[in-house]
Amino acid sequence: MSDAAPAPQPQDVAKPLTQSAAFLVLVIKDGDEAMSRVRSVVAGTGDLIKDVRIRSAENFFSCNVGIGHRVWIDLTGKPAPKELKPFTEIKGAKHTAVATPGDLLFHLRADNLGLIVEFEKLLLEAFGDAVTAADDVAGFRYFDTRDLLEFVDGTANASGAEAEQNTIVGAEDPAYAGGSYAVTQKYLHNLTDWRSQPTETQEAVIGRTKFDNLELPDAGADQQKAHKTLCTITDEDGEHDIIRDNMPFAVPGKGKYGTYFIGYSRHLWVMEKMLERMFIGAPPPLHDRILDYSTPVTGSTFFVPSVQFLAGLGG
Repeated sequence: MSDAAPAPQPQDVAKPLTQSAAFLVLVIKDGDEAMSRVRSVVAGTGDLIKDVRIRSAENFFSCNVGIGHRVWIDLTGKPAPKELKPFTEIKGAKHTAVATPGDLLFHLRADNLGLIVEFEKLLLEAFGDAVTAADDVAGFRYFDTRDLLEFVDGTANASGAEAEQNTIVGAEDPAYAGGSYAVTQKYLHNLTDWRSQPTETQEAVIGRTKFDNLELPDAGADQQKAHKTLCTITDEDGEHDIIRDNMPFAVPGKGKYGTYFIGYSRHLWVMEKMLERMFIGAPPPLHDRILDYSTPVTGSTFFVPSVQFLAGLGG
């Protein structure tokens, strides 16, 4: 019999898309007492997930926990993963990817929004005054996985073994194998301006047809590229994919409509390159024209460690 330790179990990074989701971003208050309490609660997240799941066994529920660079060493007592660093503001000629505070990410996914609300209630009661909420957004699945710009979102997502290959850290950083890098951004849409554009213009911006979701040809090397093309990262090793689990959100009474972007990747640099191409342009200054209608108001980076790593924080 082998005495080898079991392989680290990833969190639910590559699970199928759900009907509901929430993105809870927290900032940990300064001080040893707050950090100690947070460490204990984070280590017990797995038990809290089980407590909520059992109350509605017929509905899927999961929670991914990410930790930001600012608190990594104090919270875990270990060196940071190789690529983990704070979200860096990207300033293009016209648009800026802003950086905003975020020490902890709880990405909640369920078929029933009630489970998400219950989990957040119990979680925040456990944290008490050790944290403050920097952002808390509930999202919903819009028809056939479309965003509020009315295009299908997440078309390029892989599934199964391919999805894990793209998103889960392996031998390149063995201390953090089973983990994943996550980037989040909250975008607000100017739907009035967007809907005033002809369908053909919208399709050219996105790079796909609106109704049947067919991919359009890429532009030439020095021409204005579509969102689809700018977010495709290739090098000598081939194409580097990520998993997107973006969700629309809305407060119609306040005229607020948006998309909460979350990307998971095995390598943080892949998502950084995507954002550089979007905001700076490829070539500059030909930025992603989707930014003329969608404005980012948050930006944070996290590492989503393995299940065993999180549980071990309680030791």
